Amino acid sequence: MNSPKIRCIITDDEPFAAKGLEGYVAKIPFLELVARCEDALQLNAVLKQQSVDLLFLDIEMPHVSGIAFLKGLPNPPKVIFTTAYDQYAIEGYELDVLDYLLKPISFDRFLKSANKAYDYFNSQQKNEAISYCFIKVDQKLEKVFFNEIQMVEALGNYVAVYTGGRKLLTHVTLKNMQENLPVSMFIQPHKSFLVNMQFITAIEGNTLHIGALQAPVSKYSKDEILEKIVNNTLIRRQQ
Repeated sequence: MNSPKIRCIITDDEPFAAKGLEGYVAKIPFLELVARCEDALQLNAVLKQQSVDLLFLDIEMPHVSGIAFLKGLPNPPKVIFTTAYDQYAIEGYELDVLDYLLKPISFDRFLKSANKAYDYFNSQQKNEAISYCFIKVDQKLEKVFFNEIQMVEALGNYVAVYTGGRKLLTHVTLKNMQENLPVSMFIQPHKSFLVNMQFITAIEGNTLHIGALQAPVSKYSKDEILEKIVNNTLIRRQQ
């Protein structure tokens, strides 16, 4: 198989459930288990050290629930919730999770979920290989290259796509736009903005300057967003 393996983490405070999921992962060739965590605190520590694609995340856990943890993560990996409770399903899908597995989880249901993850990441790979998209503006489809897009801003039921001196208004959601942009180029510093990192000219407080444009940075994600932007290129004064 040419596609790289999907790096995943299992987080569940129930040892028996976690062990079962670990056995399921081992049966699927395109999944690679990076770590198994007992709670969100362990998971948070691992995510500081490891780059992963997918979380199998329990909801009801001590200290911090899976939902609360996910809400606090800037640019989180994709998530498949694993839980014994079905009342969280709507909230889970609002958080853009890939799937929602109800315990006890059978292998055939787990495999279906894993295949959904495979299809998602495979489509993301194709997006990385494509250098442009078409945006419907009024009655016309305009070809826009990803490396020309400076910023995308959510405006109600529309998004504004800023390319150089142009502002293209199109009737799609920010989520839909994000799914069609290469993840290696774009970050989401705020729930209403996507920013092309190569166009960031300055960082001032909680604001990104993108040439003449500006985008806010959520206070909850500031540290991780700034770390991703700076990416060890910060020149520090020698003491």
